[in-house]
Amino acid sequence: MKLLYFAWVRERVGKADEDIALPAEIRTVGELMDWLAGRGEEYAYAFENRKVIRAAIDRAHVKPETPIANAREIAFFPPMTGG
Repeated sequence: MKLLYFAWVRERVGKADEDIALPAEIRTVGELMDWLAGRGEEYAYAFENRKVIRAAIDRAHVKPETPIANAREIAFFPPMTGG
């Protein structure tokens, strides 16, 4: 699965994207964020306040409880403002 990171999430993780094989027990976006936060200091910093992180599965905005089955890519980004 491809993970994409944008804005300050990317800066904190230290990379724009990565291909990753997820453990079978990771079933939702929220579980994925929890798992990522445990991958190291940079991920813990990026996902320390999961309530403000937004996610998209295959370019569609989703909530943390959304299942990730069959997703090709998941993107994480901070809240955006209009303008």
